[in-house]
Order: sequence, then C-alpha cells, then structure tokens
Amino acid sequence: MHDFYLKLRMLRKEKKITQQQLADRLGITKAMISAYENGIRLPSYDILIKIAAIFNVSTDFLLGINTARNLCVKGLTEHQIELLTAIIEELQHVNHKDI
Repeated sequence: MHDFYLKLRMLRKEKKITQQQLADRLGITKAMISAYENGIRLPSYDILIKIAAIFNVSTDFLLGINTARNLCVKGLTEHQIELLTAIIEELQHVNHKDI
C-alpha cells in the first residue's frame, strides 16, 4: 500500500480532476483526498473500490499487487481496438528488448 498515494495522485492528474472534484464524486472531503495523496491516511475498502471504478483500474493496481492497467475501449470500433492492441504489443516488445 505504500505506493497508493502516488498512484492516486497520478491517476487524478491524468484524468485532470481536482481533489475537490474527486472528493465530491466519492462523497468525502477534500481533506481526505489530500490525506490519501500525502500518505497520511488510507481509504476504507468501500472508498478504495469507488476510486478503482472512477479511474477504471483494479484495486490490485491501486494496492501495488498488480501493475496491469485497464483501457476503456467503449465507443471504439473493432478495428480501432485491434490497432490499439497491436500498438501495445509492439511497445511491450520494444521495451522488453531493452531489458
């Protein structure tokens, strides 16, 4: 859980939402979001599940158990999904060669 605060901040900034906006969506205070992002407090299970849903990631990702992330392909054509899959596989192949 030691990386939870870093992941939360990263995901929030990627989605371009403020701490207040995230707090409003979760039904908690901005101070709680700040405490999470500064590693002072950890969320309850219920809040953790809601955070995962908002950012379309697994709770395992948030907890550092699994580094895989989900991509939302809603609204994309089958061809576009195939293209994204090919790009991801190529990038993984390139990155693996560098190791």
